[in-house]
Amino acid sequence: MEILQKNKDITNLSNFKTKAFAKYYFEINSRHDVDKLVDIQKFANKQNMNILFIWAWTNMLFSFNNYNWIVIKNCLQWWTYDKKTKILKAYSNELISDIAENLEKDYWQKLWHRFIWLPGSIGWAVYWNAGCFWLETENNFREAVVYNMSTWKIEKLFKKDMNFTYRSSILKEKWNKYFLIEAIFDLSTKIEKYHSDVDNIDFRENKQPSWNTCWSFFKNPNREQSAGFLIESVWLKWYKLWWAYFSNLHANFLMSDWTASYKDLINLIKLAQKKVKEKFWIELINEVRIIKN
Repeated sequence: MEILQKNKDITNLSNFKTKAFAKYYFEINSRHDVDKLVDIQKFANKQNMNILFIWAWTNMLFSFNNYNWIVIKNCLQWWTYDKKTKILKAYSNELISDIAENLEKDYWQKLWHRFIWLPGSIGWAVYWNAGCFWLETENNFREAVVYNMSTWKIEKLFKKDMNFTYRSSILKEKWNKYFLIEAIFDLSTKIEKYHSDVDNIDFRENKQPSWNTCWSFFKNPNREQSAGFLIESVWLKWYKLWWAYFSNLHANFLMSDWTASYKDLINLIKLAQKKVKEKFWIELINEVRIIKN
């Protein structure tokens, strides 16, 4: 297929930067490019291939050296905010932190203050129902414009359709069915799971690492026992396994020192799950999506 690049180096498309190549690769740079998904999907079906969509600041770990299917990089960027209606519309590859910061600076809209320095794109935030100190993406979500890979049509999904749960949504559950084009939020009312007065900017600047990581790796099992607490309790904070380690600033941050292979990272993940299960009888479930070939 002519529009697909072949044997594309996708190392930098994962925050862990483990060396990886994709057999086929395509970038969506405009709404016009979305129309090309029909032909790509037909090609994928004919070749019996999967399609993997990737955004900015991906919450993914590539568990392979060569991906024998199709990688599509989402590069859609544009957003607008209506001061009167307080409606925000954003393409899915816009960075949520940049939007939150500009909303405060340009519009005096502070409702998303906790999302400043929240890593990832709008698409990632909606797919994973990302959050920060109990403010979650679903709280002000209104609707999404998606491309349905099954019907080959652009559709709308409303909040009732999204099946939002802790760090999940229908888009994550059916990751090979929908491509998120645009998300719409109603920022007229502050809605939060729990109240928090934590200074999120200070927390992210001084208590969390910011490179070669996907930020929190495991889901918090409950409000009282965070994943970071559990990992630290089994003496794995700052523990190194070859070239992979858990951060000395925050134990739930899985890190690479630029040279770690995906096998180093996977082995450390399994070690943490094993030790926590043995001591606490708690299953650590990853937030980060592990992509296998």
